[in-house]
Amino acid sequence: MIRRGTTIVVDRGFTNVVVSSSMKHPPEISDAEWQVMEVLWGKRAVTANEVIEALGEETKWKPNTVRTLLARLVKKGALTYSESGKRYIYAPRFPREQHVSRASDSFLGRIFGGAAQNLLVHFVRSGKLTEKDIKELKRLLERKKE
Repeated sequence: MIRRGTTIVVDRGFTNVVVSSSMKHPPEISDAEWQVMEVLWGKRAVTANEVIEALGEETKWKPNTVRTLLARLVKKGALTYSESGKRYIYAPRFPREQHVSRASDSFLGRIFGGAAQNLLVHFVRSGKLTEKDIKELKRLLERKKE
């Protein structure tokens, strides 16, 4: 079923389906979906079997689990796919950096009330910052003042 607002492009034997073509920001994705996306960000365009193979030993997921996750990511608008004969070729719709930004904002909002200061205070107090981390934070804060 093709929903309203879906763009279909046929080019050189491939049918490219882009769901929610008006989407400007990446959707929220689960931890399992994030693992699938990591494969795609590393390779740019892959078949379901390539994703299954890449995740095989690491996750022990069955092929149908990976296919379900790919279908969810397409439905959410995180992936596009092209049909080539009987194969689907999946590609990320947004770069990894946009998903990282989305996840960071969501985490900051849920856990620290949207205040970056609270997050930084937590890490400083927890003692999880190395000397290198502290130097980098100082450098970034100095640049931010300029």
